[in-house]
Amino acid sequence: MTAPTRSRPGQRPSRPAGSTRTADTVTRSVAAPEGGWSVQSVGEWLRSPVAPYYLVLVSASVLTAFGLYMVLSASSVGSYVDSGSSYTVFLSQLVYAVGGVALAVVGSRLPLAWWKKLAWPAVFLAVALQLLVFSPLGLDEFQGNRNWIQIGNRSLQPSEFGKVALVIFGAAVLATKRRVIHKPIHALVPLVLPFGVVLVGLVLQGNDLGTGMIMLGILVGLLWAAGLPAKWFVGMGAIAVAGVAFLAADSANRMARIQTWIGGICDNPHSAPGCFQKIHAEYALADGGWWGLGPGGSREKWELLPEPHNDFILAIIGEEFGLPGTISVLVLFAVLAYACYRIISQSEDMFTRLAAAGLMVWFLGQAMINIGSVIGMFPIIGVPLPLVSSGGSALVAALIGIGLLLALARNLPGAQERMGGRTSTLRHTLSAVPDGRGPAPARRPAPRRSGATAGSRPAAASTREAPPAKSAARKSAPKKAAGRVPATRPGSRTRPRGSR
Repeated sequence: MTAPTRSRPGQRPSRPAGSTRTADTVTRSVAAPEGGWSVQSVGEWLRSPVAPYYLVLVSASVLTAFGLYMVLSASSVGSYVDSGSSYTVFLSQLVYAVGGVALAVVGSRLPLAWWKKLAWPAVFLAVALQLLVFSPLGLDEFQGNRNWIQIGNRSLQPSEFGKVALVIFGAAVLATKRRVIHKPIHALVPLVLPFGVVLVGLVLQGNDLGTGMIMLGILVGLLWAAGLPAKWFVGMGAIAVAGVAFLAADSANRMARIQTWIGGICDNPHSAPGCFQKIHAEYALADGGWWGLGPGGSREKWELLPEPHNDFILAIIGEEFGLPGTISVLVLFAVLAYACYRIISQSEDMFTRLAAAGLMVWFLGQAMINIGSVIGMFPIIGVPLPLVSSGGSALVAALIGIGLLLALARNLPGAQERMGGRTSTLRHTLSAVPDGRGPAPARRPAPRRSGATAGSRPAAASTREAPPAKSAARKSAPKKAAGRVPATRPGSRTRPRGSR
């Protein structure tokens, strides 16, 4: 029988021969070496205060860049037929993307106090622009909707900017009323009545039911995040469903799309409105199969699938990039949703929570409706895929929302300290990369010098606290010489040290 070896303080005891490895030992053994990646390091980074900022930045950037490429691919044929150039639609989208990115950068640097000050001007401007749709500046109906105005040689869709205005205004108003939100008058005025009802009503007056549903969802999401009693949403939901059903039954085009979605009348793609798009979207996804036809290899964009670069761009993504392409888009939106959730749960500011909740409902709700329409889960409603589909107003408005989301993430507790100390852009970016070392260990207090106790650190391990020998002797010297007068010769004078 061998005697157990005594380990030094701070030294990990060695594992006896023949013993089994514990779960903790196995976990440490599979971790990446110092400076590498591991599940633990990634998990630690995801819990850091800067993670939401970089998750929003990366997911939105990839979606925007990938959307520009897909707009070029999906619109090349139709653009060549209409204008003689395959790049007309793409160049227009690129101009809007550059302007939207510039606004997003400026918005991400704005303090939250400035965003709150923009609440009232934004909602008044949104109502004024929406009223211009019914003025001489408004364009005629396009595909059954009247929702655009003409400014110079550019068209503008005011309802897209109305979404941003609702988020900012709703978050600012409800944040100031958080103590009285349980009272009906404070919950409804002025967010729902009059501004919410006026904005949604003007959009529905232009027959744009899809955009009206998104704006209604933003209002409901803001009220839910503000803590409105749950019983209120039962009545509000019943009123909303009844209103949507009435508007759908009032339009022959919408009823035809609903009947197409239910099925049974699309044996011939030309038999009813909506059948042609539905069938050819399914053809595009089926042709793509598992791995797709390759970049630029879509067949449905050759004048077969209507609006391939707009509402049905996901079908072209599935045709060219297959299942990995469509799954990647879903994952990016899931990352964006997770970042919004982290901002909501991590923030201590009510405005930040409400604004992040409104943006989350906007992006995720619109993406779900668009994807559901393409794959056949929902009837064709006609809303673009955020950050991906063609449409200048939709892209600029979405990028402004991303700028607001980045500003909210920058103001999370601890985020400013982590990002503010970086002196260069490269270091600022590298602060988001996990290094595999985990958090720095907490410094233990040094043991007291008076007396050695069990388990205390040896004196050699704490040399910082121990005074030098000379200084200790100098401190003790006056005590020993207390009461003694130094002997001097008669007539001698003491000379100060260092004098000549």
